[in-house]
Amino acid sequence: MGEVKKKAKSETQKQEEFIPEAEKSQPQETEAGNGSVQAEEAPIPVETVTLPVEEYENLKQELEKSRSEASEYFDGWQRERADFSNYKKRIERDQSLIYQNAAAEIIKRYLPILDDLDRALKTRPKSEDGAAWAEGIELIYRKFLNILAADGVTPMQADGEIFDPSRHEAISHEDSPDHQSGQIIEVVRQGYMQGDRVLRPALVRVAK
Repeated sequence: MGEVKKKAKSETQKQEEFIPEAEKSQPQETEAGNGSVQAEEAPIPVETVTLPVEEYENLKQELEKSRSEASEYFDGWQRERADFSNYKKRIERDQSLIYQNAAAEIIKRYLPILDDLDRALKTRPKSEDGAAWAEGIELIYRKFLNILAADGVTPMQADGEIFDPSRHEAISHEDSPDHQSGQIIEVVRQGYMQGDRVLRPALVRVAK
């Protein structure tokens, strides 16, 4: 029996001697609470830095200063952006006004031609040949008005209205039993509007 035990012991020692080095170096595994086997891991070291109170306060003040400056720069940028937007709108408005004024001055030069055509049509001949001529003049007159309408210029409606010094220019004040005081009796020269503003006032006769 003693020899059997010695042989078993020597066999066990031989098996331990042949265990691979890789298996010997592996970490020991322990059973977790859920029954799985997990390897033990070494804790990760955490570095900590200790600053003096004075240095901490200085860093805190610099941070607050940087935040204040950033807020100030952002507010300034917003103001500049709003100012630029207003400037752009003002430039566009001024350019539009300059264009309207230039167009108005050019159109005013052609209004006397309309006046002549208007007077010619008021005394249009009745004969057959003269009627055909008058139709041609009226066609030119209508085309002229259409060109002006494309630029927002329209004849002013003044006949029978109450005199308005901002729109009308009186050449006489007359007694008229058929009109109330201040009412326009006759339009002597046609007035014109460009949008909502007066391009040229109408010359009118006004009842007393």
